[in-house]
Amino acid sequence: MVSGTDLAVGELDAEAASAQLEDAGAVEILRWAIASVPRFAVTSSFGADSAVLLHLLSTVDPGVPVLFLETGFHFPETLRYRRELVELLGLRNLRDLKPVLTVAQQAGEHGGGLYLRDADACCEIRKVEPLNRALREFDGWASGVRRDQTDERADTPIVKRVTREGRELLKVSPLARWTAQEVEDYIDRHGLPRHPLAEAGYSSIGCAPCTRAVAPGEDPRAGRWAGSAKTECGIHIELPGDAVPLELSEGSER
Repeated sequence: MVSGTDLAVGELDAEAASAQLEDAGAVEILRWAIASVPRFAVTSSFGADSAVLLHLLSTVDPGVPVLFLETGFHFPETLRYRRELVELLGLRNLRDLKPVLTVAQQAGEHGGGLYLRDADACCEIRKVEPLNRALREFDGWASGVRRDQTDERADTPIVKRVTREGRELLKVSPLARWTAQEVEDYIDRHGLPRHPLAEAGYSSIGCAPCTRAVAPGEDPRAGRWAGSAKTECGIHIELPGDAVPLELSEGSER
């Protein structure tokens, strides 16, 4: 197992750690991260595949903070599923991350249906900014990103050094090497509940206005921002040089 205990995040060689953990199991990766990163959290969308990482976390340390982006646009089924998983797995530290603007305030400042006119701007307000704000309290976090999900995620390292608001943090992806079939097998093996919308054809679940069910044979993420070139909300995209996204003034779009 890679040793990183008591090392400051700035002193830890993320590339070397990632290489050494490449063949490690997800539990070992989580244990390493919790031991190596002084203030560590896990993010979860409580979507179609989320039960796996959360179940793994519950076996290692159910007290680790779980960060959930409460965008105000979630399906009611997602919010019920969140409550079910938290109770079932005994997760003791769920934190809802909320945007500065409520849905009504956003509509007042930027017009209704911003997600239709400028989905990137909507995601910036409701996901990217709240997560970056929350990460000020942490030195690193884990997500459920997998290499097989999209072309953009194909090179996801197990451990990566990222910059958020001028601070260096470690981003850990315990499930990076997993396949969709391995996720399904794990859920079945452990009898984990599935998202209520999964059986209705929702293979990737985000905000309700920007998510639809997929047809048989379609790419699993085809239902996200369907009809546009957008494939990511922005929280898994690293901006060159920690670039700061443009602030949205009243009525502006980008």
